[in-house]
Amino acid sequence: MGRAWKFGENLNTDEIIPARYNITIDEKELAAKAFCEIRPEFAAQVQPGDLIVAGGNFGCGSSREHAAVAIRGTGVQCVIAPSFARIFFRNAINIGLPILECPQAVEIEDGDQVEVDLSRGEIRNLSQGKVYHAKPLPAFVLKIVEAGGLVRFLREHDIEELTS
Repeated sequence: MGRAWKFGENLNTDEIIPARYNITIDEKELAAKAFCEIRPEFAAQVQPGDLIVAGGNFGCGSSREHAAVAIRGTGVQCVIAPSFARIFFRNAINIGLPILECPQAVEIEDGDQVEVDLSRGEIRNLSQGKVYHAKPLPAFVLKIVEAGGLVRFLREHDIEELTS
């Protein structure tokens, strides 16, 4: 269970982490600047287990994976949106950041307490007493996310030659 941080539609990667901070790939450094221009309080107040809920086309713009890395570094347990930019979606899965597509979840308000069951795609808004059903992640994608990303998944399954 975590607090929902609500964002609007078409949130681009430069709003998630401005390009001037993309001089590192250290997720904690990036996390410290996440959403700094549109929600300056976010990095200081977000707690592990919190969630991001946003409008459609989340993560549009530049294809840098820094945006997904910055979010993962904050400890956010999941990003929920009606749709994701294609490259952000891939980057999120590749680094092990859980994401769910759910158009109805835009009803979630900033600050609501939310629980997520990734395997079933179930989103429970405890503050409003509502349950939403997202498109669950396919089993193989869920295994990648649970492993912490594609590289970690390959290493766990002794497929080291593909990660060198």
